[in-house]
Amino acid sequence: MSNVTNFTHFMLTAYLDLGMFRYLVFLLLLVLYIMTLSSNLLLISVIVLNRTLAQPMYLFLCSLFLSELYGSTMLFPMLLHHVIWQLHQISVSFCFLQIYCLHSYATIEYLNLAVLSYDRYIAICFPLQYHSHMNRNRMIKLIASTWLYGLLSVLQTLCITVSLKLCNNVIPKVYCDNYSVVRMACSDISILNIHGLVFSFVTIVIPFLFIIFTYICILRSCFLGSKSLQQKALSTCMPHLVTIINFTIGGSFELVQSRFNMGGTHLALRVFLSLYCISSQPLLSPLIYGFNISKVLCKNLFVSKI
Repeated sequence: MSNVTNFTHFMLTAYLDLGMFRYLVFLLLLVLYIMTLSSNLLLISVIVLNRTLAQPMYLFLCSLFLSELYGSTMLFPMLLHHVIWQLHQISVSFCFLQIYCLHSYATIEYLNLAVLSYDRYIAICFPLQYHSHMNRNRMIKLIASTWLYGLLSVLQTLCITVSLKLCNNVIPKVYCDNYSVVRMACSDISILNIHGLVFSFVTIVIPFLFIIFTYICILRSCFLGSKSLQQKALSTCMPHLVTIINFTIGGSFELVQSRFNMGGTHLALRVFLSLYCISSQPLLSPLIYGFNISKVLCKNLFVSKI
């Protein structure tokens, strides 16, 4: 990090002047963080401890909930610190650590959603071959590949960003993100731009097209299949589809704010848009999938008593 020109810290300038209201905001953020941690940990525990949920879909959900714990832990504690102490600066080392964790979280989250769509595609379109396709070895390989790619690919991007020479240390957000640091570069960023395009294509475009393909196949099977198949597809795919839409909306908010000039937009709205992508998904997913899991558990309990 020696190429960062005489900077020991970055200034985060998107924090509002809350005054005494900072205690209320701190409490609200703390409640949201506790809800996020407890809901994700609860569902992971339920899936791991309940033998009736020892199915590929629920183990893939464990990977999803784990990634949401990972992303939340790198966002909320620092937000709480900045809000309560009103010291809106972050060390260079921790800023790059936060960039790495938040971007790897987003990558892992999106790949987890792509893996879940593949799982539903096999279960609905090829039900008789499901258990042979989704055997233990393939399931482990899919989860491991998701995490390894997310952690290693973002590390490569960050290494290029760290090598840049920066002209200032002001980040117009409430947390560090890679593009905000790149925009401060005095040196040539053409290599980073090329790498960013390739990374975006592999990480976003290909999984997105794959998700669309799986849902086209699922819809086709539903139209040609029985009413029971349609009900199964609706009950298992709807939570997944809602989380995909929510995550895509949040990512679009972040993309628009990072890439376009939003100086005329109210600061509070910009803060909300920048936080929505990272904070909404870890809170919403357990609520959506938790309802579905509770229905499955109740059904299994009812069947066992008959």
